Amino acid sequence: MPAETIRFTLDGREVAVTAEPAEPLANLLREACGIQGVRVACSRAVCGACTILVDGEPAASCAMFAYQAEGRAVETVAGLSQPGQALHPLQEAFARHAAFQCGTCTAGFLMLAKALLARHPEPDRATIAEWLSSNICRCTGYGAIIAAVEEAAAMMRAEKMA
Repeated sequence: MPAETIRFTLDGREVAVTAEPAEPLANLLREACGIQGVRVACSRAVCGACTILVDGEPAASCAMFAYQAEGRAVETVAGLSQPGQALHPLQEAFARHAAFQCGTCTAGFLMLAKALLARHPEPDRATIAEWLSSNICRCTGYGAIIAAVEEAAAMMRAEKMA
């Protein structure tokens, strides 16, 4: 297939990227857009490391084609906070709870947690665990990740009340 220009919103800004339409979206984001936080670990939509949000919904970017981003809003971990801005509450809580070790899965967990908290601002531990169950972490044992999401949820509720 010949290369095409694919236009979409990436982390809040409009982009136009020339790519092969059948190229995996994860590759397009990493190589053409420079979003290194999109990790590719399994290339089969099994591990969750490449999780992004497409129109607010979690998606495995390794299992999407570049053309599927056309006209859509794509959010990556790079868009959680910008240089010079405060960290997103999820990033703060993950750092405070050491909810990462090797870092391969972290971006996917952050994006899943962002989608969860947009839908359920006061999730219980079981809901958090269920939402995060599509991502695999071989290092942390998940306890710190769940605690971080709980804390971030409380921080985000407090921000709304302020």
